[in-house]
Amino acid sequence: MNTAFITHTECLDHVTPEGHPECADRLRAVQAAFDAEDFAYLIRIEAPLAEDAHILRVHPEAYLEAIVERAPSEGFVSIDSDTFMSPGTLNAARRGAGAIVEAVDMVMRGEVKNAFCAIRPPGHHAETQTAMGFCFFGNVVIGAKHALEAHGLSRVAIMDFDVHHGNGTQDLVWHDERILFASTQQMPLYPGTGARTERGAHRQIVNAPLPPGADGAAFRKVMEERVLPSIEAHEPEMVFISAGFDAHARDPMANLNLGDSDFAWATRELCKIADRHAQGRVVSTLEGGYDLQALASASAAHVRVLMER
Repeated sequence: MNTAFITHTECLDHVTPEGHPECADRLRAVQAAFDAEDFAYLIRIEAPLAEDAHILRVHPEAYLEAIVERAPSEGFVSIDSDTFMSPGTLNAARRGAGAIVEAVDMVMRGEVKNAFCAIRPPGHHAETQTAMGFCFFGNVVIGAKHALEAHGLSRVAIMDFDVHHGNGTQDLVWHDERILFASTQQMPLYPGTGARTERGAHRQIVNAPLPPGADGAAFRKVMEERVLPSIEAHEPEMVFISAGFDAHARDPMANLNLGDSDFAWATRELCKIADRHAQGRVVSTLEGGYDLQALASASAAHVRVLMER
């Protein structure tokens, strides 16, 4: 078995205003990185469009209808000061959600050991009824719910190492004891959530905030002391990764100082937990990362680890 690389050209059709950090060049940089010879053995899959039923496991019907109705035929629609829709946004967002559903299906069928979804727009800021922070659908939770409800798993874990807290993911899983959500993030920083005291209805949420300026050693310390033991104790039958690479030292959006080796280390540790409890099943999806060079190199380091398994 190998690693699936799931993406779609329609994810480039989500156009944002000039100068917006969440731009199509992000995905182009990632896709170009995986044209290198050492990624020749990736199983390359086109992301399908998510069905309404997949999205409705996570978001209410009224929310989905509102997003569909707001999609413009030309120009931009502003959802908030950071979040915009263009004519290609709706299909791009559906491809993002569809990618992670397809990844779960492929892993559960034993066609691949793990998968990386190279998609945009990202998803971890999308709350139950609120699009925000560049995000429209809670992609990683859509995947987690699909694993639980379509494939009959009992417990899954989501690890988010994006520099911004995944407030949307936290909101979407707050009451679901089957889903452990763990996050490292800079604090204080947008969106202002992610305190250690935010634990979820079943104490299945584990936040490990890091101060501005924290480096890879600080990141590894909170992972080893707080995050990894919590995921291990949950005994997940699939591990999901919200792979945001904006905690990289080069990234302009925040002030953490991680390097490619830190993302690779975290990926390897999460894969070890998956080996012990989940037959190695790991599904990762792209979140943030706004320095194109860092995004490309960190994504590559992340996927190299997945391909080693």
